[in-house]
Amino acid sequence: MENFTKNFGFKHKAGVLMPVSSLPNKYGIGSFGKAAHDFIDFLDATGQKCWQVLPLNPTSYGDSPYQSPSSVAGNPYFIDLDILCEKKLLTKAELAEQKNNSKKIDYGWLFGARYKALRTAFSRFTPDAEYKKFVKKNAAWLEKYALFMALKVHYNYCQWTLWSEEHRDYAKAMANKSEFEGEMAFWRWIQYEFATEWQAIVDHAHEKKIMIIGDMPIYVAHDSMDVWAAPEQFLLDENYNPTVVAGCPPDGFSPDGQLWGNPIYNWELMEEQGFSWWIDRVGAAFKLYDILRIDHFRGFAGYFTIKYGAPNAREGVWNSAPGIALFRTIAKTYPKAKIIAEDLGFITEDVRELLSDSGFPGMKMLHFAFYDDDSEYLPRTYETKNCVAYVSSHDSDCTYTWQKDLSGAAKIRFNRECPRNKEQSRTCDLIEFAFNSIANLAVVPMQDYLELSNAEGRMNTPSTAEGNWGWRINPKYDTEKLRAKMIGLAKRTKRSK
Repeated sequence: MENFTKNFGFKHKAGVLMPVSSLPNKYGIGSFGKAAHDFIDFLDATGQKCWQVLPLNPTSYGDSPYQSPSSVAGNPYFIDLDILCEKKLLTKAELAEQKNNSKKIDYGWLFGARYKALRTAFSRFTPDAEYKKFVKKNAAWLEKYALFMALKVHYNYCQWTLWSEEHRDYAKAMANKSEFEGEMAFWRWIQYEFATEWQAIVDHAHEKKIMIIGDMPIYVAHDSMDVWAAPEQFLLDENYNPTVVAGCPPDGFSPDGQLWGNPIYNWELMEEQGFSWWIDRVGAAFKLYDILRIDHFRGFAGYFTIKYGAPNAREGVWNSAPGIALFRTIAKTYPKAKIIAEDLGFITEDVRELLSDSGFPGMKMLHFAFYDDDSEYLPRTYETKNCVAYVSSHDSDCTYTWQKDLSGAAKIRFNRECPRNKEQSRTCDLIEFAFNSIANLAVVPMQDYLELSNAEGRMNTPSTAEGNWGWRINPKYDTEKLRAKMIGLAKRTKRSK
């Protein structure tokens, strides 16, 4: 597919995976303020080319950015309170009320405290030409989101399928939205402030010649603006409930499989409509990011469905998806799109064909490399530079814990395959192993550079509902010792920016 950009515009570089939510901040969660700009300077000083973030969408029940009330809106929690104070929308006394130095993100506290501050700031905001321009330019999705959230508030945040019929029906709700105009204005401003602050982050990164890698979940949440506003795009029954839901079949790690619960796309209709829903979604993503990582890429070749209401994912069926037709359409619309395919999981020949036909770089996860003698994740087996080597991910063990827990044949392979440097830890050895690969890009989670254990830095444990997404970095992370380690690794392997 000649239209796809098969590289990033650079070769043999390094990047860092660091969630915005985990950045240092005295108000309970990372934001788009000074700490984000400082992190970009840190990346620049340590020779990094890319900053990969997790999805920037709002979070809801479960706190996961992969289960959002909107696939295109931005997370209100990332709006920086100090910036609002500089704009005279908040007072220093009001900032003091927002201080929270908990070691992990307390999403329950945030929900109560942060919206109080944001509503106060909005009450002092005067719309100007830039704001009006933003609202007009983004009306296609912004009006849907603003009304959806206004109705969420009206119904005390219960799921939209439980609303009254006049509001469950998107067309009827939009036709009578005027009564919610005041609340909608608040949610429009939230998105304007988010976009303004994020753009400043992107501009600063580009000044330092650093590219931003974003993350797009394949599925959307059932309780979302996306499903409410376009139920025909999903396989739903007459009560708007899914007929089948997404998940993964049982494997060695999950004997019951993984029951995600997301509604399944009406792929037949989407294809008939020229994938316009996807074109809009991908277009929104590329307004935020330079490179887009598409999560669960295998689901675009074939996807696993479980009957709605099933207790687990033991019983389900595989279905085929029109992946290559979708990506050809995306290529025609966005010919310069830079996309990473998260081709992990149960990989079959149809997935390999889709990856090859698309031209997207796939992911090489080093944590998976030592369970077979000639694993495709071992750097010596890489057949092309058009891939991204990951030491670990937001869903995996921190490397410090992972390598400590290795045993048996996997440990023997690790010690045999991964060169040992007595001047550094085995965690650093694995980073250097990835960096010495031919992959055009190698990405390291910040926790691995800091050599944190699971107890200190695990971000998410799949198939668990609680205790995830709360990791916060030590505000004093930026030390000369860490900088020297990172720049040393990058320079030795010729990956320094």
